[in-house]
Order: sequence, then structure tokens, then C-alpha cells
Amino acid sequence: MKRHALSTRIWHWINAVSIIVLFMSGLNISNAHPYLYWGDWGFSPTEAWLAVPRFPDWAVIPGRYSLAIARDWHLLFSWVFALGLLGFMISALVNGHFARDLFTRAPEWRWRLFSAEVRRYLRFDFAHTGGKYGSIQKLTYALVVFVLLPLMILTGMAISPGMGAAWPWLLEVTGGRQSARSIHFLASFALLGFTIVHVLLVLLTGPWGQLKGMTTGQVDERGDAAA
Repeated sequence: MKRHALSTRIWHWINAVSIIVLFMSGLNISNAHPYLYWGDWGFSPTEAWLAVPRFPDWAVIPGRYSLAIARDWHLLFSWVFALGLLGFMISALVNGHFARDLFTRAPEWRWRLFSAEVRRYLRFDFAHTGGKYGSIQKLTYALVVFVLLPLMILTGMAISPGMGAAWPWLLEVTGGRQSARSIHFLASFALLGFTIVHVLLVLLTGPWGQLKGMTTGQVDERGDAAA
């Protein structure tokens, strides 16, 4: 029995590398002007809604402050990120992964069942029946795949001067270039939070079995893990 389809495994690791490179190069870009604004314009620190701390060299790509190099890395892997997500979505629709594993049905959201699942998670009991993921996992993964990741792409396109000029609707739907930049920053740290929780769950539910499942696709002998 395969825990994950080949297309899912390939996308998972490509996406993981892309997110790491994009996040670290994005921190370097943030260092160039560590202030966030709302609307179309913003330059003065007194107009900023948030002053972002300067990120250390060990946390950025290329390991030192270089706006030009960071932008090159960011642009390159934004294409890898976007095309990888598109390919995964197409394959997941074709092979039924979305409908089978991520779509939640009405009975799953009955308060009795939902609250019981929350209580199990608080006890670090991640076992569940009736499918690969529990209802909370389904909701979380759906929000990441269908909301957070596309939002990163949309706001990233709006920030780009060339794309913003070619497609003005990008700026309209995001509330302006500076709003898009703020949303992009917030979404990136929301994605970081999800990644940290995801890694912690992998460590809590048997890292070897989880890595084996996402690398070879085989189910661990101890059963289906939860992360």
C-alpha cells in the first residue's frame, strides 16, 4: 500500500526546498527596507505599521546582505514554487487525492466528533480512523494548499513592478503594492508557523516512518502516522 502518490512525494520535496530558498532570500530582501505599509505608497518609517527586525546573515541567502543576489534567487525559485504547485494541483485532481484525502464531509464537522479530535490532539494522540487524515488535518492542509500558497503567489506577482504594471487588477485585489508586500510578509510567516508545527508532528509521530512514507511511499510497519 502506498501512503503517498509519486506526484505528491515529488512536489513535497520540491516545495520544501523552494520554500526554504524563498523564505531565506525574502528575509534578505526585507533587510533592504525593513518597514511595512498599507496602500499603494510608503517609504518613511513614521508611516509604517510595522518595523521589521534586521535578520542575521546566517538566516538569509546568500549568507550576507546582497539585494541583487537575493532577488535573483527569489525570482528563480518563485517559478519553481508556482509551477510545482500547479503541477501538484492538476495531478491531485486527476488521481483523486483532493477528493479522497482533503475534502471534508458534513458529518466530520459535528461538534461531538470535532471536539473529541481536538481533545485527542491535546493529549498528543494523533490516531484516527476512516482515512489518511483527520478532519483538522484536512482543514489545515486545504487552507495551506488552496489559500496560503496561492496567496503567496498572488501577492508576489503584485509586488513585482513589471507584473503590477501589466496586470493592474493584481494591485486592485491586494489593496495596493505596499498592502501586497505586507500580506506577502504575513503569509510567509504563517507558512513558517505551519512548517514548524508540521515538523514537530513528524518528530512526535515517528520521523523515520514519516520520512519513509514521503520518500518511498511505503506505509510504516507500525501503521499510518498522523503528520
